[in-house]
Amino acid sequence: MMPWATNPLFKPTVKPLADVEAAAAEPTPAPSPSPSTSPRQEITRSIDDGFKEPTDRFTAHQIFYIFILDGIGALILSGGINFAIAYAMYATQDITTRPIRLWLFPNTLAGDAAVTIFVQCLITWHIELFLVNRDLRKGGVHPIGFIPEPTSRVMRWFMFLDRSEQTHEVRSIVHWLSFLRSQILRALLIAVACFPLVWGATIGFLVIAGRWEGDDWYYDKVWAPQVFKLIQGGVLGLLTTPPMVIFWLTRCGWALKNNEERYGER
Repeated sequence: MMPWATNPLFKPTVKPLADVEAAAAEPTPAPSPSPSTSPRQEITRSIDDGFKEPTDRFTAHQIFYIFILDGIGALILSGGINFAIAYAMYATQDITTRPIRLWLFPNTLAGDAAVTIFVQCLITWHIELFLVNRDLRKGGVHPIGFIPEPTSRVMRWFMFLDRSEQTHEVRSIVHWLSFLRSQILRALLIAVACFPLVWGATIGFLVIAGRWEGDDWYYDKVWAPQVFKLIQGGVLGLLTTPPMVIFWLTRCGWALKNNEERYGER
């Protein structure tokens, strides 16, 4: 068995050893299996906090949960929020003294687009960390059980596998910092992976929508900045949210199948 740290977001039922990486759910430790216990019985015995059995293929409900509820939901929500932020940022600007341009400060849309990718990935990761693991703990969705564990050292690290045991106190400052560091690092890696595609496409859109005036592309205060943020935020949400959901569903499935003491808290 692998020991898992108690996530500081949840109240532990027993006092476990703490691990550096923390995710977001904590079923009660399963009893030690007897030699005659089958793998399916062990999965069933480990699901005593509302978790459902991992599935051996995508179910209709999982597809709806991943791609419609979370995917399309993120498209609409992220696009709408980014549109509102852009309206507040640019609609009141005096573009005579503070022009809105592609590259040049003070109002650089290229810089805005770059920052948005990283900030949105960070926020989305932590929202899904909480929401998906909450749904898993309450039995609202089945974990994924048909994706094999990776063999690559990098991917096993990314998926919270093969982590060394840590002994710092649960819910201590060190525990909180370790938890946040592990989550932020993975969210930033996703942002880096998405950056070339999303940022490059955004720059292409902004070049088409702008007016070249000798030293840069210029924009009116409405509606190009707002539409760019709407599209970028929506597309980024659609691209990143389903993989993040699959990440936690899969990680939970492995933990239950392996009878790990504490799911998702490394």
